[in-house]
Amino acid sequence: MFIDWIAFAEARREAHQAVQWLARAARANLPAAPDDSHTSLTWDAGRGALLGQLLGDSLRLGVGIAGLELFADEGDALPLAGLDDATAAEWIDALLARRGLQPASAVTLPYEVERASYGKTEPGALIHLARWFSVADSALEALRGRAGNLRPGPGPVRTWPHHFDMATLIALEEGDPETARSIGAGVSMGDGYYDQPYAYISPWPRPDTAKLPTAPRPGHWHTRDFVSLVASADDLLGAGAMDDVLGEFLAESCDVARSVLNR
Repeated sequence: MFIDWIAFAEARREAHQAVQWLARAARANLPAAPDDSHTSLTWDAGRGALLGQLLGDSLRLGVGIAGLELFADEGDALPLAGLDDATAAEWIDALLARRGLQPASAVTLPYEVERASYGKTEPGALIHLARWFSVADSALEALRGRAGNLRPGPGPVRTWPHHFDMATLIALEEGDPETARSIGAGVSMGDGYYDQPYAYISPWPRPDTAKLPTAPRPGHWHTRDFVSLVASADDLLGAGAMDDVLGEFLAESCDVARSVLNR
């Protein structure tokens, strides 16, 4: 399957920028969680959308990925193609004000997001992006079920607006998260390390790179800045049906990570 990863990267940038409005609304209206999970997003497969946390009594904001639109559960929607962030800010602030909530536009994010212009990418690339989120969500939920016998065990599958990756943390022991053994499992939609989506399994604490076992196919060990078992989209697509290969890679890599951590 040929995918234009340049167009995909532009779709990722546009969607990444759009979901910052969900993060800003959460930061403006929810108590801060120590792990920043109050800003995290969940995937709604039925709507093909990333949803923010519940605001107030019943308001939930979302971004439809394939159509690139902001929406609220109450029915309001704003297609973003051809608009700028000032227009998006006006729309979302008005919606929040009607519910007695604080404006999202007043929030300054504690990280940088690569800027994009809404509507510059090909619609097909946004459809591919939505497909990757859907497949990633299914594979990570399956991995959570497989790891359900571990304790403390896997946390929820979340999408993080900072790195724009979907992930779950599988805790292998109690204690300080900085030192307790765990496995981070996720799918990034692409970043400065890989210009396309990639699956990763990250054992923690960081293992000795001189003693790493063989990586499951079609992956490899990534050791620059972080240590993870990684398989890029091209690796996965070259090995078979994306749905099957992604799940198998995550499961096999999780077993390898447990062996590295002696768990």
